[in-house]
Amino acid sequence: MVARLLLTFAICRLIVTVGLNVEPAELLRLGFGGGHVSTERHDLEAASLDFGLMARAEASPLVVFHPSLAEDVARAVRAAYSGGFVVSARGHGHSINGQARAAGGVVVKMTSGGGGGRVAAEEGYVDAWGGELWIDVLRRTLEYGMAPRSWTDYLYLTVGGTLSNAGISGQAFHHGPQISNVHELDVVTGKGEILTCSEGQNPELFHAALGGLGQFGIITRARIALEPAPQRVRWIRVLYSDFSTFTADQEYLISLHDRKFDYVEGFVIVDEGLINNWRSSFFSPRNPVKISSLGTNGGVLYCLEVTKNYGESNADSIDEEVEALMKNLNFIPSSVFSTDLLYVDFLDRVHKAELKLRSKNLWEVPHPWLNLFVPKSRIADFDRGVFKGILGNKNKTSGPILIYPMNKDKWDERTSVVTPDEDIFYLVALLRSALDNGEETQSLEYLTDQNHRILEFCVQEGIDIKQYLPHYTSEAEWAGHFGAKWDKFRRNKMQFDPKHILATGQGIFKPGLIPQPRAAAW
Repeated sequence: MVARLLLTFAICRLIVTVGLNVEPAELLRLGFGGGHVSTERHDLEAASLDFGLMARAEASPLVVFHPSLAEDVARAVRAAYSGGFVVSARGHGHSINGQARAAGGVVVKMTSGGGGGRVAAEEGYVDAWGGELWIDVLRRTLEYGMAPRSWTDYLYLTVGGTLSNAGISGQAFHHGPQISNVHELDVVTGKGEILTCSEGQNPELFHAALGGLGQFGIITRARIALEPAPQRVRWIRVLYSDFSTFTADQEYLISLHDRKFDYVEGFVIVDEGLINNWRSSFFSPRNPVKISSLGTNGGVLYCLEVTKNYGESNADSIDEEVEALMKNLNFIPSSVFSTDLLYVDFLDRVHKAELKLRSKNLWEVPHPWLNLFVPKSRIADFDRGVFKGILGNKNKTSGPILIYPMNKDKWDERTSVVTPDEDIFYLVALLRSALDNGEETQSLEYLTDQNHRILEFCVQEGIDIKQYLPHYTSEAEWAGHFGAKWDKFRRNKMQFDPKHILATGQGIFKPGLIPQPRAAAW
């Protein structure tokens, strides 16, 4: 089987190189068995781009493979392992810097296979295919009155994709990131082996793959923890003009153990004028709010965003519960905005904003996003230097700027993710879009330069940030990012992907650096 795959790969490479008039897809189908192989131009071009639209592979992938089952994925990886090809799993294509590309190799399009796995409501878990979208996981589990505990703000992402990073949203302060809510994985390693792993079975691979940026294997199945799903959500936003008061209230809320909000996030508003941008349409256009009208310090407002889940059992007490939690906060009294909606509608809120942007051709534009974990001890310095300094009042609503704290004890240090070495750290996410509308401050060049200035500021001021969804261009930078975890990360790479063929778009390891003994017959 492997010999046949290598032959078809070689023929396809020859076709690509010298332009022979032969149809390679028919040959490749013989080698891959299950699944569908595509060498169509539109598939190859699509696999060379991602949501960021800032990086294009130096060469397109040789093929795009659409697997049906985990064994299809394993078969493709085994062929790549023996033939010296690189291979990358691609979910819904929401990486920012081309991390899912595989120049001259194979892109495995995970959204095409698998289907939904078992929902074990009584046992409290769901088995999900690695390429399944979180929105589909939610819909399946809601049929049983259950739902995952931890989310990302946007649900049209794949299970394997978010688990390869961390998966965070406003529930992370309580439940931890998505990688803290997984019981078991099936992973196809860089050798083409399908291994089931958990705390008790192959734990090294289990912890390495969670937050491992796809470096150690392709996640084909995840067993995700569930909880009883609420029916409705009380969604509240309040405004602050003082940063220290804003962060003190956020930190107070995430410290509560019993009665607490179910979701805590926040965002920064640095644009003079209406504060409604694509993400904050929550505020009523009949009640416009201007930064200048609220006595801001340095032209910046801060918004705290919280929710309280409820159902029929506690619907009568929801007002009382919310009031009790809000009375200890120090927001601007006139700035309370509240709404009530279905649980699924709250979780899927960003997709609705996406549809509006797509209708205006404002979704498929470059996204020079920057996501940082900032230690609590330096968040005030970050505010002074970045929000009030570098950004000032020049954001022009080209995208939201999120800021919210998380508890480090909800993160498992055995996973591959790195976070600041403090009990509380903040996510700061600059989710801006480069718009071709004549505004210099919204151009890709301007926003990219601004991101570089923010990173340089942190270095100069000694703020020990960690990038979330990291992007570096040298091994030294990656070693600095992983810090004390770097040696273990490298050892795991040698163990589970010794030829460095997986996820080469991340730019961490160069492929084929470690010589291997002759592969055994499959």
